[in-house]
Amino acid sequence: MFFTTLSKASLAILVASMILVLTQKAEAHSYADCIDWRFKDPKNPSWSDKNGACFGYARRFPLKAKPFAKLDSDDPNRHYQQSHKNPDPSHSLACSDGKQGEEPGADETMGKPISAAYTGSDKRGRKVGVQTVSHPGGQLCIRWPAKNHAVPDEKNQPVTIALSEVNPTKDPTQLQFLSNIITNLNYKNCTDKGKDTDIWPCGGCFKLPTTLKPGNFVMQWRWKLNSNEFYTSCADIDVRAK
Repeated sequence: MFFTTLSKASLAILVASMILVLTQKAEAHSYADCIDWRFKDPKNPSWSDKNGACFGYARRFPLKAKPFAKLDSDDPNRHYQQSHKNPDPSHSLACSDGKQGEEPGADETMGKPISAAYTGSDKRGRKVGVQTVSHPGGQLCIRWPAKNHAVPDEKNQPVTIALSEVNPTKDPTQLQFLSNIITNLNYKNCTDKGKDTDIWPCGGCFKLPTTLKPGNFVMQWRWKLNSNEFYTSCADIDVRAK
């Protein structure tokens, strides 16, 4: 009875709206929101904004651009999906240049100097986040939005964290990152789970190798959603002697 009372135009609008909502949910993809998250209460860790703060970000990460978890609809979108070709993601560009990939994402190429990716504003005039500073053996906690993929019926694909050699002059290749993965993190490690599974805050903590020499390291956050579908975020870690 409901559909018979609608005009053809109204029905078309309703169907289009439903498809849009479903498409947006299906195409919601994640990225590293914070590289150095610190809990207000480490004994009761929470990834929500009210229970912690960020002290280091990915390259050219815009501060206060949009609410948490909504930068996948930014311009350009924050998430970068590596190319399925070339001949596969293991040989794809490791850090987004804003041009290549299935979904190019934002520019996360190395700054010249490195600090240039963490000072001033992005191309749209928005202040960017600061670089992460740590030390050998130091703990880092990385945060990301669930984007609907931490629900029980989704396969739990781990996040890999990889590091470059000290003081690289250019970004490592994806194969070089794959040869130096330092940890795997549980993608579904989320807290503050409300009704909207898109904006669940998630994250994981790990310790940097104690053998690191002081200097700058490129860190890659990489998450596999489906077969041959990988998303990455890149950041520089300023490692200082204790």
